[in-house]
Amino acid sequence: MQTPDPRNSEIIVHVSGKLVARDDARISVFDSAVQGGDAVWEGLRVYRGRIAALDDHLQRMQNSAKALAFENVPSSADIRKAIFSTLEANGMSNDAHIRLTLTRGEKITSGMNPRLNQSGCTLIVLAEWKPPVYSDAGIRVVSSATRRNTPQCLDSKIHHNNLLNNILASIDANVAGVDSAVMLDVHGFISETNDTNIFIVRDDSLQTPFADACLPGLTRRMILDIAAQESIPAIEKNLSLTELYSADEAFTTGTMGELTPILEADGRTIADGTPGELTKRLQKLHRDFAYEHGEALPFVGA
Repeated sequence: MQTPDPRNSEIIVHVSGKLVARDDARISVFDSAVQGGDAVWEGLRVYRGRIAALDDHLQRMQNSAKALAFENVPSSADIRKAIFSTLEANGMSNDAHIRLTLTRGEKITSGMNPRLNQSGCTLIVLAEWKPPVYSDAGIRVVSSATRRNTPQCLDSKIHHNNLLNNILASIDANVAGVDSAVMLDVHGFISETNDTNIFIVRDDSLQTPFADACLPGLTRRMILDIAAQESIPAIEKNLSLTELYSADEAFTTGTMGELTPILEADGRTIADGTPGELTKRLQKLHRDFAYEHGEALPFVGA
């Protein structure tokens, strides 16, 4: 587990339009995030003065809020300003991760019904000094007994705060003494890990699960875009655990961890147990791509 950066003990957090010290960053006990995990969120990363895929993250947050029928949602322009002001207050322009949370807001009394929300959304911008959480050297994974939610139960395209499904899988990984857990869909095919998307490499081609029961991550999409740009064959398909075990290479993708090689799955060594050549190539290409397509921070270089 990554050791927190000591600088994070003094960070400034944006909560509902105010910049406050970490120890003073609070929301109401009547907030929907407390009452039922009723919130949406995004994870963003800052690279050398730029935020990767900022417009895409903000659009996904707006889409998730609309799907959950949030009311009085702040505009993407206002959220962008809140992000920039938080980063500037903390002096952050590189190696920072932003946890952006939008809740349905404060209720007039405890309860589940959204009609109890009458004061608009709560916006939280939590920026921390945080390099990728997984080592470039690779991780070990185990398959979880917890299945990923199906679209019939909860649409994975909603980037919601209710993460119990993922947390149960993370517990499986902790008990097994590995880094992360592979989650299957109800049909037994690989969906994603508890916190990242998955790719395997076979015959110099990329394969990744359909985004039916997993979040179609923005880092995942970057890799597919890079593959097209570099003429690397890439397909979406149903993937079994056997295909993971026998892959030439395997890696995970996500904003928190970027690209991370999978070295072992359920005790089976992937190929020779070291990061593969295509994986290492894509790690560099992704970092360059994320920077080149990022939005510049307005306070950097001013």
